[in-house]
Amino acid sequence: MQPSDSGFATRAIHDGQESDPLTGAVVPPIYAVSTFHMDRVNVLRAGYDYSRSTNPTRTALETCLASLEGGVRGLAFGSGQAATDALLRTVCAPGDHVLIPGDAYGGTYRLFAKVYARWGVEYTPVPLDDLDAVRAALRPTTKLIWCETPTNPLLRIADLAALAQIAHDAGARLAVDNTFASPALQNPIALGADAVMHSTTKYLGGHSDVIGGALVAGDEELGEELYFHQNVLGAVAGPFDAWLVLRGIKSLALRIDRHCANAEAIVDMLLQHPKVTEVFYPGLPDHPGHDIAARQMRGFGGMVSFRVAGGAEEARAVCERARLFTLAFSLGGVESLIEYPAEMTHAAVSGSSLEVPDDLVRLSVGVEDVDDLKADLFQALG
Repeated sequence: MQPSDSGFATRAIHDGQESDPLTGAVVPPIYAVSTFHMDRVNVLRAGYDYSRSTNPTRTALETCLASLEGGVRGLAFGSGQAATDALLRTVCAPGDHVLIPGDAYGGTYRLFAKVYARWGVEYTPVPLDDLDAVRAALRPTTKLIWCETPTNPLLRIADLAALAQIAHDAGARLAVDNTFASPALQNPIALGADAVMHSTTKYLGGHSDVIGGALVAGDEELGEELYFHQNVLGAVAGPFDAWLVLRGIKSLALRIDRHCANAEAIVDMLLQHPKVTEVFYPGLPDHPGHDIAARQMRGFGGMVSFRVAGGAEEARAVCERARLFTLAFSLGGVESLIEYPAEMTHAAVSGSSLEVPDDLVRLSVGVEDVDDLKADLFQALG
């Protein structure tokens, strides 16, 4: 059986990562090279000419990403924002319209509000878990539904198959930011999405040591269009960054199981704490998107958000009192992180319809011993 026909953990370790034919090295080499020797004019030895266009280490990562997401082409970028930008430049033109989540990641909102709006691309925030609201927000100029599920930071769940049908009926495309779930838990292309985006900085890299992004296309035509923009714009992943993400992916299947198990234990603890007024986690039976998440995901993830009694002041204090949970941006690493979205990841949406509650705390639950994590949160809550 070839790796591409195998299970997720096998593909994560093997697809795109065959032994080096020259030396037999079992890990793809880091090709720290800008240009490649041609034997004759425009006759390439192995398909490589210049590393902005293609690089063997990046090719290994892109092949693996396409396999894990069930797409036809993967593309690796210097950051998740660079990947998002390339997709928007590919799909949208001045005068076009995009639907975005009602609680989108602050950086995504900033890209639309501060950059693309200046070039005539309009956007409408809409709760994507309300399909009637999605239909009502469509315009004849709508070219894209940009989806996060689970969303950041309120962990709302969107029905991907239903959104894909709505988008395609309207002549639009569905793109999904799959960063929070990772391909270990969710594969949007199998549910009808046209493209998937990842911040590979997060669960795919998994060790808080690399910045990167990725796109995976569901069809060849879109894949070629995305590659054109990747090459022209040049915001590609460098070979060492690509190698670090590949290294992280090898352990993703193992890590995600621990992330999920630890998150569930943390949720149980938070539900019983008198200072916690609300917990957001799609694994909870009373979460409004629980049934959809159970259907389209293979686990509920390692992200947890909660609100605390005492408002903004106490929410900040909880973040600052934490010790094992590191107060920091980002998510998806082996270490647990805590943050205050209103003034950190989602500061850009302050004063907009996407503004997050000022008593909200977001956790990225890592893979430490869960009893230690619970003890730290207990003391941080006071």
